[in-house]
Amino acid sequence: MLNRLKLDDLEETFDRYLAFWHTDPPAYDKLDISINPIALELAWRNYLLWHEEDKARRTDVDDSMIATVKRAIDGYNQQRNDLIEKLDEAILAEVTAIAPVSDAAAINSETPGSIVDRISITSLKIYHMDEDRLRDDIDDEHRQRSLHRLAVLKLQRFDLYSALQQLLADYQAGRKQMKLYRQFKMYNDPTLNPEVYRAAGKSK
Repeated sequence: MLNRLKLDDLEETFDRYLAFWHTDPPAYDKLDISINPIALELAWRNYLLWHEEDKARRTDVDDSMIATVKRAIDGYNQQRNDLIEKLDEAILAEVTAIAPVSDAAAINSETPGSIVDRISITSLKIYHMDEDRLRDDIDDEHRQRSLHRLAVLKLQRFDLYSALQQLLADYQAGRKQMKLYRQFKMYNDPTLNPEVYRAAGKSK
């Protein structure tokens, strides 16, 4: 089923990469695991974005550091959205090459790239929730709450992966047709963000 896309076993693969990336210092060097390179790059961007978001919540640093972090977040978010679209483009090319074409087929409201993105983010939540339940500075109530949330997150990720595999099967069988949906993020474009282009106009 669209095997050349290398989107199998994403849960285990993302878990292994997250454990690898959380070494000190963090590393991106590829492990010997077969995975779609765009999906891997997307997971890496989500890893970087997650930790910048953590920094943005600190209250013990000055505002200039938070401003720097916020700009990094904007950059990673743009890269993340670009990678989702890039992954969808690769999937569409594969689907178009092998799947029957039917304009009458149903359209899915969420693209495969968006589902892979959600699997990646849920994997980050699983990693950090598992890390939380192992802390030695929490009481049993806190630990049990984290264990419960960990189980829920794993189930949710399983459902997402199952939905992705079903969607790819539907594309291959012609039960659904795939379309690209562009994000057209405006806030990072200085020609489209009114706060930016108006300020630029005043400074001239």
